[in-house]
Amino acid sequence: MSFYIYNTMSRDKDEFESNKPGKVGLYTCGPTVYNYAHIGNLRTYIFEDTLKKSLEYVGYKVKHVMNITDVGHLQSDSDEGEDKMALGAEREKKTVWEIAKYYEDAFFNDCKKLNIARPTVVCRATEHIEDMIKFIQKLEERGFTYQANGNVYFEIDKFEDYTKLANLSIDELEAGSRIEVDPNKKNPLDFVLWFTNSKFANQIMQWDSPWGRGFPGWHLECSAMSMKYLGEYIDIHCGGMDHVSVHHTNEIAQSEGAIGHKWVNYWMHGEFLVLDGGKMSKSSGDFLTVTRLEEEGFDALDYRYFCLQSRYRKQLVFSFKSLKDAENSYRRLKEKVAIIKSSIEADHSIDADKIKAYDDKFIKEITDDLNMANALTVLSEVIKSKDLNNAEKFELIKKFDKVLSLDLEKAELPKVEVNVDEDLVNRLIVERNEARASKNWARADEIRKELSDMNVELLDSKDGTTWKVK
Repeated sequence: MSFYIYNTMSRDKDEFESNKPGKVGLYTCGPTVYNYAHIGNLRTYIFEDTLKKSLEYVGYKVKHVMNITDVGHLQSDSDEGEDKMALGAEREKKTVWEIAKYYEDAFFNDCKKLNIARPTVVCRATEHIEDMIKFIQKLEERGFTYQANGNVYFEIDKFEDYTKLANLSIDELEAGSRIEVDPNKKNPLDFVLWFTNSKFANQIMQWDSPWGRGFPGWHLECSAMSMKYLGEYIDIHCGGMDHVSVHHTNEIAQSEGAIGHKWVNYWMHGEFLVLDGGKMSKSSGDFLTVTRLEEEGFDALDYRYFCLQSRYRKQLVFSFKSLKDAENSYRRLKEKVAIIKSSIEADHSIDADKIKAYDDKFIKEITDDLNMANALTVLSEVIKSKDLNNAEKFELIKKFDKVLSLDLEKAELPKVEVNVDEDLVNRLIVERNEARASKNWARADEIRKELSDMNVELLDSKDGTTWKVK
């Protein structure tokens, strides 16, 4: 079955073809671990998770590689601003290494709550400095670099078609990036590959290199590490929309500059989560996290369900009211699944043809550029179907949830809290036993009904009468 994905490079929905039959090399940009991931960031990771699971659902073996940016990363992608890791360390009075470890653990804890599968390979920038140095040396050999004021720069004018991903002119890229003037750059859009002389005189994270002691530019790590684990031909590269015009544009330039051929076949980008005041950003200091949602009484999977209701490449407007609506819808879904699960009859067989018919409909939606909203509609059709028995319905629900990851298989009927006056129950049982002994069956039945109305079920046996709450 064909799998279609929207390719940012072609500006069209392309039919996916992997470099190696049956296998997919997937690279996704990971977090910069200086603070908690906000729910806007996590929307992108949910989209990437459904991509991976959808590919696996239709039979691909996916090798998923994700970086962890635990080196200095300036606030702007364009070699400007403050060092995010240093800011985090100063804010919390910890070392940059402690900051990196703490927020990496926090990120993966959020992913676990959201049922986002861990990548096949998680690679930390600090553990791949030598790979980055070798990568710069390749670019030097091919004539794409120059040195100025102690730093090593990539010269974009040496790379043909620098603007192909963003589909903007050089002037438009310059206007959109709001770059500070760097007199050492030949072109304002040139970017640093290695800093030995930055504005941070006491930069903590530094390493020895052929160009002096310093640290790598941010764009470099993704190119070096993706090729280390996936090779020079990568099937799919993902990230947020904010990466298109600078980070991913620079990745393409340095990667294809180093290897001399096309690097990535398909580029996929998740759109922003939007608040009333605009897209969510950590720079404002006020952003929403999974923990904050939990403090407001929500479950992390309420948010996953909320995201699945919308196409990943369309902006999604967030409010607590809309999340509450999603929570209610998700709760009703789980209740319906729980009823189906609890009503499966042991002698109900499963018709493979019926299963396949609905499974094909589900596959049609997930392979149409991850149309999760329509995939949820197919799930709803299964639940409402009069042609499927409960065993068949639950089988399909379990299959679909391999992609949706909403813990539907674990759904249970809500437990009803019932307060029972135990003394009254016991007195009525004694009275019922006396009525039965005197063959006053009418009164005995009245007492049974009275207890039933109290949600008490009587259990008669040769050893006497006991009871339980229904």
